[in-house]
Amino acid sequence: MTPFDRLWRHIEACNNIASPAHLVPFRIGEEQVGWMGAELARALSFFPREVHFDGRGAALAGRLRGEGQRTAALERLTQALAGRGHFRLRDEPFDIRATPDGPTLARIDRGALPAFGIMSQGVHVNGFVRRADGLHLWVGWRSRDKSVAPGQMDNVVAGGIPAGLSPLECLVKEAGEEASLPEELAARAVPAGRISYVMANDEGLRRDVLHLYDLEIPDGVVPRPRDDEVERFELMPAEDALRLVAETDRVKFNVNLVIADFALRHRLLDGIGDARRAQLRAGLDQVG
Repeated sequence: MTPFDRLWRHIEACNNIASPAHLVPFRIGEEQVGWMGAELARALSFFPREVHFDGRGAALAGRLRGEGQRTAALERLTQALAGRGHFRLRDEPFDIRATPDGPTLARIDRGALPAFGIMSQGVHVNGFVRRADGLHLWVGWRSRDKSVAPGQMDNVVAGGIPAGLSPLECLVKEAGEEASLPEELAARAVPAGRISYVMANDEGLRRDVLHLYDLEIPDGVVPRPRDDEVERFELMPAEDALRLVAETDRVKFNVNLVIADFALRHRLLDGIGDARRAQLRAGLDQVG
């Protein structure tokens, strides 16, 4: 495979659904916020006070006008649906938005997001060190008992954005909890854009938007695991991290995209022309 093909395969893996046309749209008010499978849509038909169906799909009842009322209704729905085995609740509320920068319409448990096809947002941090021989990246090796990507390589800091937090607030929180990085250092992280993808899996539809940050970590500062998310951290040349992305399957699926984006921005890709760079750039952001 060419250098382009080795990276493009990860974009294709994270965007493995050609069209959501076979799914049922889910709305809050006039805003479409999700896509559901037929099984979940049938289950929701047993809750006519909370969910109405029409020619455009399913929607929360119009009488539920405020964020608080909508959130309470979704709590009742998700608890009932989780009890019937449709998904597993995680006791982590996430904001529901129609677009990444849109207003919060309601909140829902993180465990229900894929089943409803609701957009999820997170932060990923490229923690890098400048050395005489080039850029180095701090990476984490995930715990082997994680349910997702056990034992695979991750960014130094990453996590979903809980309800009510901004991306930077989430970053600072995760930096302390996962990597023992002090707040004053984490707060220096520089926004570096975003990536996104639409991935069908056994849970439903992941519509993930990842806010990316570059954080220059002083040489000598060593991230240390604080919770059970990461087994260890490792500092490696950025080109070696990119090689793991391109040539192996040892990297968490969405971290492949984060490192590819870092490589694009820092001109680490050799043998890829401007047209292919533009194609990669476009492929890294799929959620409107």
